[in-house]
Amino acid sequence: MAIIEQTIFNSFGNKIMTKDKEIHIVGKMDEPLIFIFDNVLSYTECDSLIDLAKNRMQRAKIGKSRVVSDIRTSSSMFFEESENELIQTIECRVSELMNVPVSHAEPLQILHYKAGDQYQPHFDYFTSGNIENNRVSTLLIYLNDVEKGGETYFPSLRFAVTPKKGSAVYFEYFYNDHRLNELTLHAGNPVAAGEKWVATQWMRRQRHRHM
Repeated sequence: MAIIEQTIFNSFGNKIMTKDKEIHIVGKMDEPLIFIFDNVLSYTECDSLIDLAKNRMQRAKIGKSRVVSDIRTSSSMFFEESENELIQTIECRVSELMNVPVSHAEPLQILHYKAGDQYQPHFDYFTSGNIENNRVSTLLIYLNDVEKGGETYFPSLRFAVTPKKGSAVYFEYFYNDHRLNELTLHAGNPVAAGEKWVATQWMRRQRHRHM
């Protein structure tokens, strides 16, 4: 099943009920479609993800080439697909929230930014190579409150999202109008004080998993 060229997202009112969670919409932009959600993960789930990830972190890489670059100075890791009950629960909830089947999901990624770490402006979709099964949407889930800095910043929109534990920002970028896709250019602003933990879920146009 391929994603049709229209908005993927489906919402009525100011909250979304998944099978196991009531998620609140606290901000929205229409073009490109950006949502800010509260209560995507519980504080316990956030803490558990950090605990599971922290001994598996490596310097983050960028793009399909998987190279280390000063563009991205954080550390990261990927969970195995449905590797335990917690990951499976989160994958199912996020899939329902993003309205894309779990089979289209890349593995859940955890990112850690120390003071001074950042990710310079970039697109999440692939712009070169074999992009038949490109990414179509992103959900960034904040796993802790950041003391200072660390916003997700969309420079073309002059729009910033402040990290808040358990909250998330959603955006999609598969439109026929490439101008809208390009407006999703975004950065992880430098962490000025404290640290930042984020979980990232990317969805693909077509099946990505072998399950």
